[in-house]
Amino acid sequence: MRFYFDFISPYAFLAWRRLPSFRRETGATIEIVPVLFAALLDHHGTKGPAEIPAKRTYVFKDANRKAEVMGFGPVIPPPAHPFNPLLALRLSSLPFDDQAARERMIDAFFRATWGGEGGIDTPGRVAAILEGLGLPASRLIAEANADENKLRLRAQTDAAIEAGVFGVPTLLVKGEVFWGVDAMPFAAARWAGHDVVDTLDLGQWSQLPASATRKR
Repeated sequence: MRFYFDFISPYAFLAWRRLPSFRRETGATIEIVPVLFAALLDHHGTKGPAEIPAKRTYVFKDANRKAEVMGFGPVIPPPAHPFNPLLALRLSSLPFDDQAARERMIDAFFRATWGGEGGIDTPGRVAAILEGLGLPASRLIAEANADENKLRLRAQTDAAIEAGVFGVPTLLVKGEVFWGVDAMPFAAARWAGHDVVDTLDLGQWSQLPASATRKR
């Protein structure tokens, strides 16, 4: 499986927190792939939840409702939202030899964003998080900002778009896209070979004619 995420999404935070138990339940090896959510939105011509006033408030309420059901603590908003997640995403895209250390870093970035720990919207805050983990902040940030790594994040995002990803969090399982923390049980079912859509005639849906077109 592949797990696509951006720190900007509270639902990605909830999915990240669910991921350890999901791994145990499925026995799957999961590739962790940072992507830039804003680039997904631009490609597909859609708006993010924070760009729609009514949805912005709803999402915060909904994320906390889901957190409660999942047995997690409250989702606490970052200092600003939307914010620029590029540095944290580029750091998370670096090729770590120690994947456990990489995942501890990603976890710290998520908790800083949605766990009331100061956010990740400034280089100083990001550096402080790295130092708190005992990681070489100056070296890692320099590597993250190198052209090679900037292109790595861009390539990951482009590959996600090519695979059909349009939002975060997304799990890609056997070629099928599962979007949102609510979709994780369905992703597990596909992994186990029990995906209900395998018995459906999807051509009936994809070939339906449109009888109305919305003006844009």
